[in-house]
Amino acid sequence: MSTPGTARGLALACHPLPTVAVTVLSLLLAIGSGTAREVTVVVAAVLCGQLVIGWHNDLVDAARDRAAGRSDKPLALGAVSPRTVRAAVLTALTLTVVLSLVAGGWAGLVLHVGPVVGSGLAYNAGLKATVWSWLPYAVAFGTLPAFVWLSVGRGAAPWWVVAVGALLGVGAHLLNVLPDLEEDLRHGIRGLPHRLGGRWSRVLAPLLLLAGTVLLAVEPAGPTPAWAWVAVGAAVVLTVPASTAGGRAPFLAAIGIALLNVTLLALVD
Repeated sequence: MSTPGTARGLALACHPLPTVAVTVLSLLLAIGSGTAREVTVVVAAVLCGQLVIGWHNDLVDAARDRAAGRSDKPLALGAVSPRTVRAAVLTALTLTVVLSLVAGGWAGLVLHVGPVVGSGLAYNAGLKATVWSWLPYAVAFGTLPAFVWLSVGRGAAPWWVVAVGALLGVGAHLLNVLPDLEEDLRHGIRGLPHRLGGRWSRVLAPLLLLAGTVLLAVEPAGPTPAWAWVAVGAAVVLTVPASTAGGRAPFLAAIGIALLNVTLLALVD
């Protein structure tokens, strides 16, 4: 039986912010299209898949986190044991497989467990230290909308939905790594953001997100609604501080563009 300390350690070790963000994204994509049961099952499947990725990441990085004295990592502090986290990974993976099957049948299983969860595990296992570090994010975020659309009865996602997801994923990767660039380099991790450097990563991330906003405005069938052009204008405005400002402003501005894209992605027909 888990103790409160163990439960808290597992919650912190799962990378709670990205886990919650991706789960909420799946909820926004699913709600309004499927039944309450379909939405619940697909969101639960995505949540379990993200738990697998987050816990696996901390298991892989445990030794490096201990060496770096990371006080925000339960495994590095000994607040939760590797055995407990491994058991949590296996449990969450089993639930991910079952829930993906229930959500979308064999197609749902193939779409979710392979490209989405599998890409996250591949990133953890070593791709994050290579020039291909962006690829798991592109594949996972590009495939996630396709899994959700299939699971709530919307059928196959159009190419531009997959493309917007991929652009969002690569932009998120560039932004997510920025705070740890120097520490990662000291440990031999040289993913795409590390090779580009902080300056160019800050420039590229908002441009990728802006490209996604434009796609969402112009590609859906029918005339582009006025609110979509307003979103593009807002994204263009946010691109300026995202690319040029100092301090936390670039990160916050780029997150603003990402939120615009998630909202538009949830609204498109």
